Amino acid sequence: GGECELQDLAMGYGRSVSRFTERKRVVKDKNLGPLVSTDMTRCIHCTRCVRFLEEIAGTAELGGIGRGENTEISTFIERNIDSELSGNIIDLCPVGALTNKPFRFSARAWEMTARPYIGTHDCVGSNLFYHVRGGTIMRSVPRDNEAVNECWLPDRDRYSHFGLQSDDRVKHPRIKQNGEWRDVDWETALEFASSALASVASQHGADQIGVLASPRATTEEHFLLKKLADGLGTPHTDHRLRIVDDSDPRLGSAYLYRPMEDLSKADAVFMVGSHLSHDQPILNHRVRTAWRTNQAKVMDLNPVAWDFPFDLTNRLIVPPQHLPETLARVAAAAYALAGKNAGEDQLGQFISSRSAETGANTIVENLQQANQGFLILGDQALQHPQAGLIRALAERIANELNIALMALPGAANSQGAFVAGMIPGNQGLSAHAMLNDHRRAAYLIHDFEPAFDTVNPVAASKALNQAEMVIALTSFAGPDLLEAADVILPLAAVPETDGSYVNADGQRQWLKAAAKPVGEARPGWKILRMLGDHLKVDGFEFTHLSEVENALDRQPAPEFAEAKLDVRMEQSHHAADEFWRIGAVPMYRGDGLVRRSEALQKTDHSQLDYAVLHPSSAEKLSLNEGDSIHVAQAEGKATLRLEIDAGIPPGAVWLPAASDISTELGSAFGPIQVERSA
Repeated sequence: GGECELQDLAMGYGRSVSRFTERKRVVKDKNLGPLVSTDMTRCIHCTRCVRFLEEIAGTAELGGIGRGENTEISTFIERNIDSELSGNIIDLCPVGALTNKPFRFSARAWEMTARPYIGTHDCVGSNLFYHVRGGTIMRSVPRDNEAVNECWLPDRDRYSHFGLQSDDRVKHPRIKQNGEWRDVDWETALEFASSALASVASQHGADQIGVLASPRATTEEHFLLKKLADGLGTPHTDHRLRIVDDSDPRLGSAYLYRPMEDLSKADAVFMVGSHLSHDQPILNHRVRTAWRTNQAKVMDLNPVAWDFPFDLTNRLIVPPQHLPETLARVAAAAYALAGKNAGEDQLGQFISSRSAETGANTIVENLQQANQGFLILGDQALQHPQAGLIRALAERIANELNIALMALPGAANSQGAFVAGMIPGNQGLSAHAMLNDHRRAAYLIHDFEPAFDTVNPVAASKALNQAEMVIALTSFAGPDLLEAADVILPLAAVPETDGSYVNADGQRQWLKAAAKPVGEARPGWKILRMLGDHLKVDGFEFTHLSEVENALDRQPAPEFAEAKLDVRMEQSHHAADEFWRIGAVPMYRGDGLVRRSEALQKTDHSQLDYAVLHPSSAEKLSLNEGDSIHVAQAEGKATLRLEIDAGIPPGAVWLPAASDISTELGSAFGPIQVERSA
């Protein structure tokens, strides 16, 4: 393939005739899963792959079997490699024994051009190269940046680009007339969309228009969406599609006392509501580095006893409805250790009325003794119905113990959306409000699927289906969007567009289109410029993206209103027999691109046709492993298979969001009914 370093050295410095006369052995190839392909006859037993998975990834999934000339590198039993960083063994292999399975036999190395880009699925923004041939992305490899991703690349960023080849890519502007979709030219689609928005504004008032965007939009696209909404006269703009709690307007924005790079130097880490290895794989690697090199004490407060590639000193595993209560006990332990009172305000009284338990006291002592302690607030904390209270409690704990708080933002470019001001304006409604109790007459939506990318897919689909007009800028058109939308404008996917992303550190990283958009698809900033021009909105006369970037740089930082916390002095209102759903977003279901990557969807992490209960919960309901169960939530119902696992706390049911089954259900975190299927 033209990439083997040893072949290059042999060609440059070796003999022209081989001295090897013995019979060569043949080794059977191994099945390591859908991501990594093997040619084990090439293997020279350097054990780079073994050492990476053991030392860096922390999964120890490969090893040597046999002795002498019978030695082989293999999994210990026939199984896939499940590490979220597994693709890095491809880059480490010096002889091509391990290769990129979806890319295999697609192109030669010298046929491709390397285009720098970044990973667009989490808040880290891992640096990478797309290798491109003829305007098509063929593969992705890591690009070194010690402050961001070192030299590693998560599988989600490495393999997601294969989703660009999905059959439901939108290639032409489309309009729905009499329930039927037809392709039209750009001018017709833009005129139809602008006339429809103007009509809704004149009949119902601009206040009846809602503007919603995916966090994966570039910072410039968020800026233009906000500018367009302001021009129309609506304050209802938001990108926080998975956030329920409206109490704290800062929710979804990054709040880091220390840069992400410093996490590798920690000597104590407390993770709250975070499946870090799946939500932020590079940060999980940094925590493992701290544990391995600094003997850091790692602790967590989570709704599931997730497996991490490091030992945990202390664990508090509670149902999601008890997460704020348990964190308040940790805060009470922090104040008790310092011999202080939590204060007379409502939050202080809430903390003071809680008593610290043994587990909370141990966590606080470990954090208090640390020279470099960190408290990480993850995705499950952010998406919790009382996320504002959880964040406020975390701030109290961090300040009292003098440790670094890392309140991570939502997915992808969430921080860039805050920089651009794509949040509700004065008296504006949040995304959750717009799609639930305060539905709008018209919606302009940017690059998301209501059935998979919202916190309550049933409510979101109902709101969009009942609206008079839905205009969608999108790269993909699934069944839910085809049913809800009236106009579809083909959007260039993120690897096909220019712009910038802002990561959790506040570092703005620039994107230069790595591939050509398909069909008549256009970058989002160009579509918004044309739409703004048709609507006669001021400020859309620019001709180049640099003009948008300059305007964005001049924009003042957003000002947040004071938080109005949902502090309930008594948290025991939850019924003893009530189940709460744990609706975490799976690693390979977070956005339309990864959901359409066939290789990622073949991994074990994407097999999501089941729910999980604690053994005691299953016993209470007279259920056994493998039984068929009914779950009901709000107006939605689903039937699925049951698995039993002690890692799920009693009183909770693990049923992930963004899966095909969850599209029929309600909020990702909230009460849910479970019963045996007839």
